[in-house]
Amino acid sequence: MQAEINKVELRNLKIEDYKELKNSMIESYPEMVDDYWKETDIKKLLKIFPEGQLVILVDDIVVGSALSLIVDEDLVEKNHDYAKITGNYTFSTHTPKGEVLYGIDVFVVPKYRGLRLGRRLYDARKEICEQLNLKSIVFAGRIPNYSQYAQELTPKGYIDKVKRKEIHDPVLSFQLSNEFHVMRIMKNYLEGDKKSKEFAVLLEWNNIYYDESPQIINTTKSVIRLGLIQWQMRPLGNLEALFEQSEFFIDAVSGYGSDFAVFPELFIAPLMADYNHLSEADAIRELAKYAEPIRKRFQELAISYNINIITGSMPHLIDGTLYNSGFLCKRDGTYETYTKIHITPNEVFHWGITGGNAIQTFDTDCGKIGVIICYDVEFPELSRLMADEGMNILFVPFLTDTQNAYTRVKHCAQARAIENECYVAIAGCVGNLPKVNNMDIQYAQSAVFTPSDFAFPSNGVKAETTPNTEMTLIVDVDLDLLKELHEHGSVKILKDRRHDLYRIKKGRS
Repeated sequence: MQAEINKVELRNLKIEDYKELKNSMIESYPEMVDDYWKETDIKKLLKIFPEGQLVILVDDIVVGSALSLIVDEDLVEKNHDYAKITGNYTFSTHTPKGEVLYGIDVFVVPKYRGLRLGRRLYDARKEICEQLNLKSIVFAGRIPNYSQYAQELTPKGYIDKVKRKEIHDPVLSFQLSNEFHVMRIMKNYLEGDKKSKEFAVLLEWNNIYYDESPQIINTTKSVIRLGLIQWQMRPLGNLEALFEQSEFFIDAVSGYGSDFAVFPELFIAPLMADYNHLSEADAIRELAKYAEPIRKRFQELAISYNINIITGSMPHLIDGTLYNSGFLCKRDGTYETYTKIHITPNEVFHWGITGGNAIQTFDTDCGKIGVIICYDVEFPELSRLMADEGMNILFVPFLTDTQNAYTRVKHCAQARAIENECYVAIAGCVGNLPKVNNMDIQYAQSAVFTPSDFAFPSNGVKAETTPNTEMTLIVDVDLDLLKELHEHGSVKILKDRRHDLYRIKKGRS
């Protein structure tokens, strides 16, 4: 990645963004330096269709945009060029009663390409299309690499080879991978587009939720997809090998549209093999040097794969004190830290780890969550305090060596789901590390647990992995079911507590 990123934000365009928007347009289209949208154009777009104009910001600077109109389907079906579809750049073709969301521009500055920011813009367009109950998204995509093949291929032949992945086109290849299909070839579409020989490909994405009768579409996301990674402990040559294996799993679960990727506790332990000649206490402190590089790389992966990542845990040295901590790397580029509070006798004796002091929940784009590490799940007070703050999903990265240790984690996690009327997701490590002291064997069966009522599985288990096998677990959880449970469940555990007799409160840290 070209630069460290602290925050990514996708939102509607404001006129105050124009100066940065202009700079990003010029940087994105250096060959068309005088053809950027003027401020009067942007003002008009914002007046007629503000919800259709999007920008993406990196560290509060505009680095990309997607601009759109709503047009009649008949206009799209007729042969047209860029001037005609935009009403000769007046946007007079826009009509709120149209059926098609027509994309008139989309770009990301070169410095930030490769982070899938363009995909975010297109995903946001799809959401707009669904929310406004429009039939489809249509736009004419450039084919900028065609000029390299124009002597030997017709536009149709070029497109066919791009479809078969025999040729890569930076625009068309991306659109095809983003679920758009080719409608037809457009000739003389954009005057001056020499790289495309003024050809374009009319592309379409169909809204499967489209209903010819107007309806209000619920825009609040209630179904959250979790991607749990049951990690195989294996020798790793270096930190890059860990990143390669981690990215493989992040890519896999994000490919299924997961909102969260969850790693286990101390999954980075294979890197400690290089320090096996040291005492256990010294070796774990050497491993702690990887915490910040891992945090930075996982922030990049969260942005690139548009997924929230719970990094399990790792030794983390702060001001000379060793903690067992992890990071919540959000897909907006920000991160937060969580720390194991209750430390096992083994961690204290062999490694000298200290417990953290913060009991907290985290706000995400999927609602409020909690994260506690392994042994912490055996202390019900923590998750009860989180439930009082509105936590709906509790994540538990864990590492257990034996089946009886796993049984404690499993049954306590199930109890936390029932008593706090929430979902609990646990993710652990499997396999063995014969060359790492105090980390010899692991036992795990990752799972997602639910409350116990009629809307949920009768055994309280939404899904679980095969024990002791490296794999992922993709699970959908419905937050609306929790709302129903809170108000109309067979029992109302959170509501029926006797606050007149007992109460749990946070102590002073």
